[in-house]
This record gives sequence, C-alpha cells and structure tokens, in this order.
Amino acid sequence: MAAEEKTLRSEEVYRGRIIQLRVDTVSVPGGTKRREIVVHPGAAAIVAFSGEHVLMVEQYRKAVGVKTLELPAGTIEPGESPEACAARELVEETGYRAKKLYKLIEFFPSPGISSEIIHIFMADELEKVRDVPELQVRSVPRTELLAMIRSGELHDGKTLIGLLIALAQDTQTHHAYSH
Repeated sequence: MAAEEKTLRSEEVYRGRIIQLRVDTVSVPGGTKRREIVVHPGAAAIVAFSGEHVLMVEQYRKAVGVKTLELPAGTIEPGESPEACAARELVEETGYRAKKLYKLIEFFPSPGISSEIIHIFMADELEKVRDVPELQVRSVPRTELLAMIRSGELHDGKTLIGLLIALAQDTQTHHAYSH
C-alpha cells in the first residue's frame, strides 16, 4: 500500500476565477517530490431523461479545441450543495427543472493532478420552465446512446460515466442510488 505523503511546503502559484494551481513539496521514501495540484471547487452533472430521450448540450471546449456533446453540468458555487448546483445547472443549460434528483455517483476525474470531484445526478419528472438560446440543447434517443459511446462520438468523461451508470440500472430502482 502506498504511504501518505506529508506536505512540507505549499505554494499557490496561480489563482483564477474557478481554479487555483498549487505546488506542494512532499516527503516520500528516500526524499522529497514536488506535486502540481489544480484546486477545483467541484462540479455537478445531470442525466436528464425526458421520456425515452436524454437532454444533452453541445459546447465548444477551448482546452481540447472541439465541440462536445455533454450532460448538462457546472461548477459548484461557494456555499452551494452539489444537488442545488445540479438543479440550477439543469435549468440554466436546458431550460428544464426536475421535480426529483437522485444521486448516481461521485468521482475524481483526474486525481493525479486535481482535487475536483464530480457529482452525477439523475433527474426525474422534468418540466420546461424557459428557453435557453445560448446553448444548443439536443434530445438524444435513449436507444442511440450506447452506439454513440461505442463509436467515440462522446468523449467527455462525466458524460460517459453518467450515461453508462444510468443505462445500466433499472429505472425502477434509481431510488437506491439516492443519498
């Protein structure tokens, strides 16, 4: 089993609107190492089924230089719970509100370099509350999702994890995943 690393020194080298970059000097067997860590407040994503379709959003992602098709998601604001973030982002990105949210999973997308944790929820009993002109919302048939994953059309990690978990579970037992 790997030993915990004791932080000897920590230096913030960048602070942005969403992330910070920290360089820690840690003790390891035989000496010290430097660890570059992206500090992130966390995020929430939503698998929102509307009948036999799932609501997804198209977004251009500058970091990878492509347009992606993703689950609606966003960064958790200070003092906001992951569930409140999921509810807010669903409305902001799709124009739909969920009467019920069920937690599916939480995971670390890149624990080697980032503190980010993503909470994925499933939305139930959707109602349209507003239009969202700034994002392209797509309603994707449930029957096409696995083919889209297999073909490589979907690249976003939280989307892949959320869809695979949602598709793998029986919709009658989703309450077992709520916390």
